Amino acid sequence: MPVITCIDDLKRLHKRRTPKMFYDYAESGSYTEQTFRENTTDFAQIRLNQKVAVDLTGRSTAGPMLGENRAMPVALAPVGLTGMQRADGEIKAAKAAEKFGVPYTLSTMSVCSIEDVAEHTSAPFWFQIYTLTDDDYNRRVLERARAAGCSALVITVDLQLLGQRHKDLKNGLTTPPKLTPAVLADLATKWRWGLEMLQTKRRFFGNIVGHVEMEGDTSSLAAWTAAKFDQRLDWDRIKHLMDMWGGKVILKGILNPEDAELAAATGADAIVVSNHGGRQLDGALSSLRVLPSIVQAVGNKTEVWMDSGIRSGQDVLKALALGAKGVMIGRAYIHGLGAMGEPGVTRALEVIQKELDTTMALCGETTPAALGRHNLLVPKDFFDSYS
Repeated sequence: MPVITCIDDLKRLHKRRTPKMFYDYAESGSYTEQTFRENTTDFAQIRLNQKVAVDLTGRSTAGPMLGENRAMPVALAPVGLTGMQRADGEIKAAKAAEKFGVPYTLSTMSVCSIEDVAEHTSAPFWFQIYTLTDDDYNRRVLERARAAGCSALVITVDLQLLGQRHKDLKNGLTTPPKLTPAVLADLATKWRWGLEMLQTKRRFFGNIVGHVEMEGDTSSLAAWTAAKFDQRLDWDRIKHLMDMWGGKVILKGILNPEDAELAAATGADAIVVSNHGGRQLDGALSSLRVLPSIVQAVGNKTEVWMDSGIRSGQDVLKALALGAKGVMIGRAYIHGLGAMGEPGVTRALEVIQKELDTTMALCGETTPAALGRHNLLVPKDFFDSYS
């Protein structure tokens, strides 16, 4: 195994070992990618406040999410097409998360189905739903998630239609890939990926194919989203989905205080401050910049988490210090998966936990719960630069 010291090491291996269209799918944003870039560059503007001469024994990165203690307050976010980054990718990521002690979230647009993941894991995982115009499908997929023992539902509220991602269009992204001359030439250099993919039967959208009436180009995420995703999704419809589920609910994709208050009023157990990793509204502010205003607006009405831009344990610490009760990571673990499969996801989690532990200690803290604004040095007007 190569020496992995940071998520960027995994990212480089991911790019080398995974077909271009799937690497680009993970490592891109919409339109100009301004928001995609600022999700990470804004983290770099916030500095840390060192504290010395503190007893650092008995340190722990553990923290609660949805009332359950985790190895650290970090969950694996839902990522579509994970099973194209590596064969059976969702199963491998879920197994790594279970062994490590953090939650895993399965996407509606996964390659491995709900049942596939449940069959290969023992810990409950979370299920993320994109609402389709087919209400019968929505009911049935929630029944399947309940039957699989999923312990929470993640409703993504910021993708009623797809923000254009130029690289996906230029690469002709499909699942599985269509064997054009350009794709074949790329696959010839990704022989390990190809051999593993030949050994699995899971190459389509496992939660969709066979469960809804198929029409049009079902291998194309963009085409399918345009045709089937429900653009009527509003707060009443969200509440209807929550009632249909009847269990714990996380609302993901909140970017302003007004929406956060409306989300909290639904009775959601947690909300996720997120701009979909910069893949939807290009030009939106980074999740980090809006986090404190949402924490202030919501108070203790619900747990506030954050995603988008987190690539290190230091980023996790900054989000927690600004009031988030937990974070979700996407690209960080996808880079690990694409690089080395299940061991790569484990390594990504180890890297983030080690960075969180070391940075927390050097800031003079021994638990994530002790983190606060006093641990950070923030540029003047950083949170008030836009109005």
